[in-house]
Amino acid sequence: MIIYTMIEKPQLNEEELQQNYDEFISLIDTSFVGDRREKLLKLYSSEEYGITTIMSPASVCEHFHLAQPGGYLIHIMRVIKLSFACKKLFQLAGAVIDFTDEEMVFSAMHHDLGKLGDKEQGEYYVPQDQDWKTRRGEIYKLNPNIQYMEVTDRAIFILQKNGISMSMKEYFGIKLADGMYNESAEKYLKQYNPDHYLRTNLPRIIHQADYTACRGEYDQWYYRDVKSAESK
Repeated sequence: MIIYTMIEKPQLNEEELQQNYDEFISLIDTSFVGDRREKLLKLYSSEEYGITTIMSPASVCEHFHLAQPGGYLIHIMRVIKLSFACKKLFQLAGAVIDFTDEEMVFSAMHHDLGKLGDKEQGEYYVPQDQDWKTRRGEIYKLNPNIQYMEVTDRAIFILQKNGISMSMKEYFGIKLADGMYNESAEKYLKQYNPDHYLRTNLPRIIHQADYTACRGEYDQWYYRDVKSAESK
């Protein structure tokens, strides 16, 4: 199981950001093998994605989750850890675990990769430049210069663009990570024809891990920042 040791606080200094990134790279190094491992290490240490991986937030608003430099990596590592916990819950319930730990880690690691944007069009998140919105808690905004794509679609696009292979289970683990919050996932998750049912539980586990991580990250913000401010 992944041991979660990343530094998490409202503002991370340069050393702490680097430490979180090093832990992420170490996880890639120990979780994958062969050509895929080398290509993942190359992707995340490249000029295009190295600094962006370190600095990206996880969302635009402080009341969403981890809208801060370095928030992306904190969230990704938490989802990876929670995917192992969700896997245990599924096993306890008698559900079939029909995938490998490598497939689960790969899916969890890349479900939000689309939030890193791309070299040609720029970063996915850019600083919010309207004061009234920043006062409302919108620290970032979506880059208006980047072609619209759903986050999970862009994630899959980035991986294939860099020649990083994935299994069909990993594809669905990434594609359906948002669960029923994403309308395009409904045709896969809300099926009445048994022949069309998903043939793996991996997407369900990734979604549960992601949802649980987001819930915890919101609560940490709310009780740390909002509640503490209200008590003063």
